Order: sequence, then C-alpha cells, then structure tokens
Amino acid sequence: MFNGIKISKISYHLPEKIQTNHELNELNPNWDIGSVEIKTGIYQRHIAEENITSLDLGYEASLKLFRDYKIAPKEINALFFVSQSGDYALPPSSCILQEKLFLNKNLLALDINLGCSGFVNTLALAASTIKSGSVENCLIICAETYSKYISNKDRTNKLIFSDGAAACLVEKDPRNESAIGAFCFGCDGKGAKELIVKGSGARGSLDLDEQKLYMNGPAILLFTLSQVPDLLKRTLIKNKLDLDDIDLFIFHQASKMVIDLLSEKIGIPSAKMYSNLRNIGNTVSCTIPIALKDAELEGKLKRNNKILIIGFGVGYSLGATVITW
Repeated sequence: MFNGIKISKISYHLPEKIQTNHELNELNPNWDIGSVEIKTGIYQRHIAEENITSLDLGYEASLKLFRDYKIAPKEINALFFVSQSGDYALPPSSCILQEKLFLNKNLLALDINLGCSGFVNTLALAASTIKSGSVENCLIICAETYSKYISNKDRTNKLIFSDGAAACLVEKDPRNESAIGAFCFGCDGKGAKELIVKGSGARGSLDLDEQKLYMNGPAILLFTLSQVPDLLKRTLIKNKLDLDDIDLFIFHQASKMVIDLLSEKIGIPSAKMYSNLRNIGNTVSCTIPIALKDAELEGKLKRNNKILIIGFGVGYSLGATVITW
C-alpha cells in the first residue's frame, strides 16, 4: 500500500483535428461503419497532424497541467514518459521534454514503452520511487499517436484508435487522506504477435506496408475476457476489498463491447462502470488518466471514493490497483 500518495492532478490534450465516423463512411461507403460503431461505441477520434508527435502532445498536456494547478516546472523531481510512438529510437523523449518544459537538471527521466497497461504499471513505479524517499513527486506523461501506424485501408483499427496525451502529477498528500493501493500485474509474451507493428524498430523494414499496425481482435478479446476478471479478483483480495467496496471502475477504454462483456462477466453494475469512449476513442496508455479526469469533471469522484483502475492489452500486459481519491 502507498498511503499518503495521491494522483489528483491530471490534465490532458487532444489534437484539434477530429475524424468522425460519418466522414470515414463518406470516404469508404463499403466499410459498414454503422455495425462497427455499435461494437466500439466510438463515434469520432482525434488525429494528430503529420508534423505533430507524441512528444508534442505530451508537452502540451504538461503545460496545461502546470497552468491548471499552478505547478512550477522546477518542482518536478521525476518524469516518466509512457509511449509506444516515441519521436526517436534514441534519445529518450523524456530527456527532450526536460529541456522543453524547463524542468530541473537533477531530474530522474525515463521512457517507458508500454501501451494499454502503461499508465497503471508506471503509476506503480512512480509510487514506489516516492515511497522509497528518492523523490517527492513524479510527473507521468502518457502520449500516443497510433494513427501514424494505421493504414488508410484498415477498416478496424482506423475506427478505434485515437491520438492524445495526459499528464498526471503523483505526489505526497499533506493531509495523508489519499492512497494508492497494492498493485497486481500480468504479462504473457505469447500474445506479442497479436498486436504489433512488425516492420518497426531494429527489426525494421523498408516496406511501408510492414510498418503498419496489425491487431488480431478475436485473440485479444479472448485474452481480455480470460485474464482481466482474474486480475481484478487478485487485486481486490490483495487490497482486502470486496467488489461492493469499489465506488467506480475505470478500465482501459478498449471498446464498448469489451467493457460491456467484462462488466457482465465480473458482475459490475453499469452505474459503477465508467466510459468516455464516444467522442475520444481508444488513446492506448492515455485512456485511464483521461477517464479519471473526465469522471472528476462530471462529479463522479468524491473524496475517499475507491476507484479500481485496470489496464490490459498490447504485450500482452496487464496492471491494476485501487485508488482512494
């Protein structure tokens, strides 16, 4: 348990360009977008312009965080940048952001290559680093531009993934009321091939078609329905809680179908399962912090509420914990 550590300061930034299902349908009248829309629950996505990167989006989200909460950049002790669409193979985006954001040079800066579980698992690292006494606070930036990996011919991924960034400050709570609970994790590398950009990285290919995102939807759905309920159960047990003790569940915003099926299988009342997919889409590692912020703005988060957050997907990789708000 990480008592006295909180994550209540969150801001996010979405690209100005919006791509609606109606626009895609006009360009691709044979795609049967209506039926896909019902399954995904996504009606539009934010798409980064060609010259805008995840680093740029993360920079804007961080500036917004600093403005919204009157945070002085020099107060930041650590920066964890979570992305699978970083600007370069090297140097790390976190180091570039240190200079762009005018952060201290005695900063702990790390890039973390994780997708759908990225926020939760990085939160575990941030909370542990603070608890160790090494730092007083940590800025987590999740930023993704998956749209750059998606072919214009891909009628599945094109309708799901959205670009965006979220910045979150993890820090000590002077009132000692907030808490981040015990974490549970999961990893199954056998699923690596089911969600992959094959022609990227050091195994890169000059064939542009191989540099696009491949997703085996049925395999990932099977993994999700088999592994997420067990992870949630383990998380509740580890935190000595029952399902009824949780005030709000915020899952990785994969799709409406995934969230509905998990909710039904686990037995979560619909009123306690939060989703903001409709106008934002699946922003990969950003979905949970963006959902936390939206839930707060909608008045769904009250002091001392317990929120179970759980990320799952690419890797395969999973992570979950309970936050006391």
